[in-house]
Amino acid sequence: MLRFKLTIAYDGKAWQGWQSQKSGLGVQDRIEAALARLFPCAPKLTSSSRTDAGVHAFGLVAHFEIPRAEFRMPARHLILAVNALLPDDIRVRSAVRAAPGFHARFDATGKQYRYGIWNHPAMNPLLRHTAWHVPQPLDVPAMQEAAAQLIGRRDFRSFTANRGAPLEDAVRTLTRCEIRKAGPKLTIIIEGGGFLYKMCRGIAGTLVQIGQGKYPAAAIVEMLDEQDRRASGMNAPAHGLILWRVFYGKTGDG
Repeated sequence: MLRFKLTIAYDGKAWQGWQSQKSGLGVQDRIEAALARLFPCAPKLTSSSRTDAGVHAFGLVAHFEIPRAEFRMPARHLILAVNALLPDDIRVRSAVRAAPGFHARFDATGKQYRYGIWNHPAMNPLLRHTAWHVPQPLDVPAMQEAAAQLIGRRDFRSFTANRGAPLEDAVRTLTRCEIRKAGPKLTIIIEGGGFLYKMCRGIAGTLVQIGQGKYPAAAIVEMLDEQDRRASGMNAPAHGLILWRVFYGKTGDG
């Protein structure tokens, strides 16, 4: 068997998330359909992550296996062959041979998400699908002060959405949570070993509400201590979130 590692980017606007769906509108469905046209075994993808409907990716990583006998092209042609069968809003950025034991999910050591905000009275039409338009002035230093307090090993129960079942373990470790400002464009960069359901959107929405003066920066600690979703702010809209990178330690990132 041959194992391949794919690094994948997509605009999530038209898709029901990464994961395969009965409707066929998961990004995974479209890439697997392309692979099935190239390889008789119709390989299935194992991914590093899932993204929700409307969320984008620039560096999602997945792997698949095929029998050696089915791979009848130069390795450098795989990326061209797959992309030729995909819609314009999905692209494989890299397609390389992986070690037999490589696992896109279990070998990942961390992930980076980025959340985009356009903070100006008029929305930038070029960013309307990848940034949340917040027209009111934001107190960016207050947002940065609050973001810094999220770094570390914490119970993030107050920032995750309820999936209908009791959440037994809500402890996660953030290694980075910072806000970059470039004119009216704000980018929230969040890195960690793992994330809860809609956790990044809960953090982004809460930080924006702190910037609007609806909460003081110091309230972020109280929100964490409450361990109750009702204690924190809103979920930011899905379209501003991008899965930016997946890290793999010594073996390199996605």
